[in-house]
Amino acid sequence: MIKKPFLYTGLAVMLSLSAVAQDKNAIKYSQTITKERGYDHLSILASDEYEGRETGKKGAWMAAEYIKKQFQSFGLKGPVKDGADPYFQKIGYASLSLSKSVLAVNGQTKESLKDYYITPNTVSAKGFDVKANSILFAGYGLSKDSFNEYEGQNVEGKVVMIFATGDPTAPAPAAPTTGRRAPSGAGSTQVKLKYLLDNKAAGVLIINPMVDNISPQMKAALANGNPFLKTQERLKGMANASVLPTVVIGTATANQILAAANTNIEEVKKKITETMKPNTVSINIPVAFAAASKETDVRAENVLGFLEGSDPKLKNEVLVITSHYDHIGLVNNPEATDKVNNGADDDGSGTTGVLMLAEAFMKAKKAGKGPKRSILFMTVVGEEKGLLGSEWYAEHPIFPIANTITNLNIDMIGRGDDDRPGNNDFVYIIGSNMLSDDLDRIGKKANADYVNITLDEKYNNRTDPNRFYYRSDHYNFAKFGIPVIFYFNGVHKDYHQPGDEVDKIDFPMLAKRAQLVYFTAWELANGANRPVVNKNDDGTPKAK
Repeated sequence: MIKKPFLYTGLAVMLSLSAVAQDKNAIKYSQTITKERGYDHLSILASDEYEGRETGKKGAWMAAEYIKKQFQSFGLKGPVKDGADPYFQKIGYASLSLSKSVLAVNGQTKESLKDYYITPNTVSAKGFDVKANSILFAGYGLSKDSFNEYEGQNVEGKVVMIFATGDPTAPAPAAPTTGRRAPSGAGSTQVKLKYLLDNKAAGVLIINPMVDNISPQMKAALANGNPFLKTQERLKGMANASVLPTVVIGTATANQILAAANTNIEEVKKKITETMKPNTVSINIPVAFAAASKETDVRAENVLGFLEGSDPKLKNEVLVITSHYDHIGLVNNPEATDKVNNGADDDGSGTTGVLMLAEAFMKAKKAGKGPKRSILFMTVVGEEKGLLGSEWYAEHPIFPIANTITNLNIDMIGRGDDDRPGNNDFVYIIGSNMLSDDLDRIGKKANADYVNITLDEKYNNRTDPNRFYYRSDHYNFAKFGIPVIFYFNGVHKDYHQPGDEVDKIDFPMLAKRAQLVYFTAWELANGANRPVVNKNDDGTPKAK
């Protein structure tokens, strides 16, 4: 609960001592950006009722409707002209799932998601139907010069069975590895499958012990299909792609096949390891597998609210302020006690920030003090699915990319970072100097003049191992040469967990960070000139 109002007295006193640097109107209309107003929005958007706001699901649709109604209540216009609703930009979002999935070994039908699985993205538009009287077992599926399990074999037109990963000839790592990094080189699944595809195998059975105990999360993911964005490039790539019919099988099915050759998984692996020789064998057992996929359009939309600038000479230039309103939805574990990934910080906090900024700027507009340039307030969908909503907008912009002066992107401003314990009076800024020194200067001056928060640039580089510069919606603007600032509070133990709840939000800091974005936006929307882009995407100076 909120115990006391967020007071602006200290801020007002500080600003009065250096009045030359501040715009009094900017200060006046910022005063609706409060922790109370933040709570009003976030307690709704991150409630259990919104079911974690997963793209393409009821909770995200509810969030989109809520944001739209807020934009309408502020007086923002819906700028979308080619849709049913001027506030919604429908994105070309679809789900690819299986309409058919069959595996039979020696005439015995196997059970999908128990004995085997087929992923939709391994099924071409035409589907596949493979039948064979024998299976070529090629061990680890290695095709190295020093250890070629296909030597003397012609795989064209044959069904091949291999282990998913592994290379018994590879040297052991010098030190224990951490994380879940997949094997690289000849032992990787991708390399093995490419060999079979290039050599025109009819299909492949991949032995993976994970099938023996498929998690509820994976079952749900396989059943619900693979989402994708229907950009022209992707549709063309999917239509032209060569796909190897692939079935992932468990150890019981693999051992049934190997039993026809009087062996089993354990004996085969032991023999290969001890002899360091391939153990490729043709097994006379019939197999048949077939699959077909279906594409289903899924409702998903960016929500747009437009404020037209007041200066006839500058109003065609547009500042875009974004956040993503989607999150990761419900927990796919029937035993979980908390089934909602509420996404209060990620990114309910950023969406709340955009709503507060939109309200503040519209109050200024109605009082005759609106910004000279236009501002597009946009909450995008599909960020958690791969930055889909912002990618769609950048490729189908409502306002020309050439007229877009900057993108200010807010993704998580409601909490602290586990790496900065005990003091939340900071925000990470990422990207501000990647393309434009002007933007970097404007953003930092706005902070010094109005907010005085610690600006941490720890992640403000292209070589950051976390790759934060590439992981939120601003990057889909940056890749088109639009300067960006990404505001971010870092990660915490509740990141992408049900514990990302409203009661853990630091609302005073959410409001303060939102004020920083507001004052930066005010300077950008009212400045004499748009930020000059003086760097290329790789950071090198732009040719004059």
